[in-house]
Amino acid sequence: MTPAELASVVLAAAHAVFEQRGLDRAALPASTVVERPRNPEHGDYASTLALQLSKKVGVPPRDLAGALADELGRAEGVKSVEIAGPGFLNIRLDAAAAGQLARVIVETGAEYGRSDRLAGEKINLEFVSANPTGPVHIGGVRWAAVGDALSRLLRATGANVGTEYYFNDAGSQIDRFARSLLAAAKGEPAPEDGYGGAYIAEIAAEVQARRPEVSSLDDDAAQEVFRVEGVALMFDEIRSSLRDFGVEFDTYFNEKDLHDRGELDLALNRLREQGHLYESEGATWLRTTDFGDDKDRVLRKSNGEWTYFAADCAYYLDKRERGFERVVIMLGADHHGYIGRMKAMSACFGDDPERNLEILIGQLVNLLRDGAPMRMSKRAGTVITLEDLVDAIGVDASRYALARYSSDSPIDIDIELWTRATRDNPVYYVQYVAARTAGVARNAAEVGLVPGDADAFRPELLAHEKENELLKALAQFPAVVATAAELREPHRVARYLEESVAASYHRFYDNCRVLPLGDEEITDLHRARLWLNNATRTVIANGLHLLGVSAPERM
Repeated sequence: MTPAELASVVLAAAHAVFEQRGLDRAALPASTVVERPRNPEHGDYASTLALQLSKKVGVPPRDLAGALADELGRAEGVKSVEIAGPGFLNIRLDAAAAGQLARVIVETGAEYGRSDRLAGEKINLEFVSANPTGPVHIGGVRWAAVGDALSRLLRATGANVGTEYYFNDAGSQIDRFARSLLAAAKGEPAPEDGYGGAYIAEIAAEVQARRPEVSSLDDDAAQEVFRVEGVALMFDEIRSSLRDFGVEFDTYFNEKDLHDRGELDLALNRLREQGHLYESEGATWLRTTDFGDDKDRVLRKSNGEWTYFAADCAYYLDKRERGFERVVIMLGADHHGYIGRMKAMSACFGDDPERNLEILIGQLVNLLRDGAPMRMSKRAGTVITLEDLVDAIGVDASRYALARYSSDSPIDIDIELWTRATRDNPVYYVQYVAARTAGVARNAAEVGLVPGDADAFRPELLAHEKENELLKALAQFPAVVATAAELREPHRVARYLEESVAASYHRFYDNCRVLPLGDEEITDLHRARLWLNNATRTVIANGLHLLGVSAPERM
């Protein structure tokens, strides 16, 4: 019996109690939930439904809980119900009801864990969004892993999600990038405010190979060639490196398009209509202080140039005009100051900043070698890049390491730990269960042990303490996925896989033999345990998929 099925049984019992007592059934919720008690000795599941309904119908909670317990105790699959505290219901399932979960998981397959919790929400999720002036640095890589995992979680819970990468391909940083490429092509040092690193020389050489006539142009014309061609090459490299990392975006949005299509003027006019613009000292200002910002913001300078914030306004409006009800933006730790102005900007457009705009801040990442932080990339010159991380520990370990911690916490990634083939390496610990469950299934087939028809499956045989512990862990998966999506915390999935599923499976494997020994006859117990083994494989694979990590069949 799954938690959702048990919740339906609890709700059906409540309907029966209300009818017996003549209580107003309009007070009953459309659905309810059951949860795992913190102390396993308290039962398999707990319900607070009696506490929730008590005031509505004027019945003492323990009295209502007693009636619910009596009704639930007669339900198929329920072994016992106890009343605890002011009116909690602690529910124990019989072995057959608990064991049926293994069949449900295997038959549901890749869909197990998915729900419609966020159905109807249309979310734009923007992450990474590195300037096209250099390779993706390690801070951006964190958002690549976390953002992609979050998009998978949101979709798994029914949300309509559009992922987006914003290329800041307009403004002064692009001019500095172009001047840096020109200097490299001429064999000169990078400008004082320019970009260094071997990648600049590589891109400059590629531009010269594509456009050999650039060497005969004057500096202004040559710089424009390097700007156009260099930015395109940097785009391609960023997209390629992210693709190799397993991250693809639905939309790659160019800031330059906002300028070319006149969307900054459109945003300015919309804000003027809302009554939040004013002119001062020849510049156009947005009165963000009306909505909690620490100061008003300039949108257009006195010389007619647009500010970066003006593009932010136009980009936000563009997303909303495309029908996204919630705009989620993931930013690095150095952008914490953006939250106030962005929330105020949303309010200036007439939106509800708490509903329409969500900004997530990620903290710093350090890559450690021999216990000391790595400071510079061989290629980028100043920062550690995506390629540096992947070269050091691989894609799977990189994605897992970056996603297993809360984004608001700084993390250190120890190269030695994350390349170690031991249980203290978290990704190895989880992937080893994926491989072990696949290995058990292969070995079972070799000796003629197959799960058999679902109708012949005998779930009541899964009565061992460690079998029950593993079943409880597997049952938590849908709730873990839903919570991780709603709270925007993919690390909950990683920790669940490690601390609940992998840990429980290892104890199950050590105490409950799946394969027959020697000439031992294959029994229904072996087959039941194989169902449980295969259910574990399904949950591990589904969970790792949500993190963008592979579930190997062999290690």
